[in-house]
Amino acid sequence: MSSINYESWHQMLDSNKNQALGNIKERFALEVSDNYVKKALGKNWRDHKSTLKKEYFKKNISLKEKLRNLPPKMLRYQWEDAVRFWNSKKGEDRERVGTSSWQKQKFTHTAGSKSFACEQSSGQKVGRLQLFDITHRKKDRSLMTSEAVEIMMAQMQASTVEQIAQLKTEVASREAEVQRKYEELQLQLKVEAVAREAEAAAREAEQSRKYDALQLQLQNMMKMFQQSQNPPS
Repeated sequence: MSSINYESWHQMLDSNKNQALGNIKERFALEVSDNYVKKALGKNWRDHKSTLKKEYFKKNISLKEKLRNLPPKMLRYQWEDAVRFWNSKKGEDRERVGTSSWQKQKFTHTAGSKSFACEQSSGQKVGRLQLFDITHRKKDRSLMTSEAVEIMMAQMQASTVEQIAQLKTEVASREAEVQRKYEELQLQLKVEAVAREAEAAAREAEQSRKYDALQLQLQNMMKMFQQSQNPPS
């Protein structure tokens, strides 16, 4: 998980975001854009940070004790930066705004601190609809709200329409390919037929030439024979 010592995901260095994106793309075949994955990573990062705050940032203890309450496997400097921000007036104001926004939220992302990519088997393609389905269900696999159900239905309908359009395109492409091959075959047959006709005409002309030559030869032989029968006086 990326460093938590940033006030917001927008302040996170692009190099860190790109590294997280690269790690996911190395393990999974994604059918969504990089920007969409980064948004999901941002939500995952915020959820992870919120979970750490709920479990380890106790409001009823001193700042010194809060700083000492380091979560397992957490770098101390990151935790101290986060604690000092949460403990500041700016951090408290940010929490009140976030709480108000959460209460108004119509549907909730439920992937928690676990990466959404872990929900899928390695190498399996993850589409936009699958990603929404994974991250907006309760533990019992039911959808969070009626609005989420409506969104899922709309996305399923859009996905179905897109698949039908893709199938039509593929069918049209195959039909065009079949038509092209048929026309090529017809043209090839015509060319072969013309070639055969030309070859037959050439053979017939050759036979006619040989016949005429033979006839001329016979005529000459007849003349020579007649001349030999009538010697000059």
